[in-house]
Amino acid sequence: MGQEYSSLNIEERTQLGLLVSQKLSQREIAAQMGRSTSTISRELARNGHPQRGYLAACAQQAASQRRVQAKAGVRKLGARFDTPLGKFVRHELQRALSPEQIAGRLKRMHPEDLSQRVSHETIYQAVYLVPRGELRTELIAQLRRSHAKRMPRARGTSRKGGNIVNLVPLSERPAEADSRLVPGHWEGDFIKGARNASAIGTAVERHSRFVLLTQMNGCTAQHALEGFSRRFKTVIPEMRQSFTYDRGCEMAPPPGADRGHRHARVLASPTAHGSAAPTRT
Repeated sequence: MGQEYSSLNIEERTQLGLLVSQKLSQREIAAQMGRSTSTISRELARNGHPQRGYLAACAQQAASQRRVQAKAGVRKLGARFDTPLGKFVRHELQRALSPEQIAGRLKRMHPEDLSQRVSHETIYQAVYLVPRGELRTELIAQLRRSHAKRMPRARGTSRKGGNIVNLVPLSERPAEADSRLVPGHWEGDFIKGARNASAIGTAVERHSRFVLLTQMNGCTAQHALEGFSRRFKTVIPEMRQSFTYDRGCEMAPPPGADRGHRHARVLASPTAHGSAAPTRT
């Protein structure tokens, strides 16, 4: 598992400001500060100024203000979701809405009233700040992923395919697949049900936009391989040229996946727009 993200302190922000003024790349700055490149990128995006650039004092003030606002958001919901807004959020969670959906609904209901709005991150924080007991257990059970503890937002390298072996760059996908002129090239993904209890595989033919749906027996890489292999047996060989999908670990090829699958290969690119990686033909 990757290193958990932690924000920069004032000393690090001062150092960052100096390195930025020297026109160093984010990768070079990260190496000198002993931080990940993603941390530096996130800090500059969050606390930099579009005109003035990155100033340590302003960045520290912005970060502190954001923390205060986050705490204020949690207070809106109440320690036990007992404020009017907290009761509304709790009711929506009981209706199986996700925090993202609830936050979006509040924004539409109160476009001008910030006091009646909270972000999805605030809802997650408030749920996990509830003292241990029956209410906390009930609230966590109503989340899509009912983890007993809050999982860090950055979960190592697995989400970027870092734990997936034998990846082939998306740039090596056949040129005719990118042009959409030749049929037989597909893009796939997973649609997961509540709490990952079920899944459906989707495959879209790039030329005709024809869609195939595949009922999966589970949400693992092995289930994905078996489900898509079973579904594509109904497709004529001429229409099975390539299959591109994202870098989620559920799409990683299981050990020995290529054996017996003459057309199977995995294409991946962490920066590709749209189909951001693994591709199997």
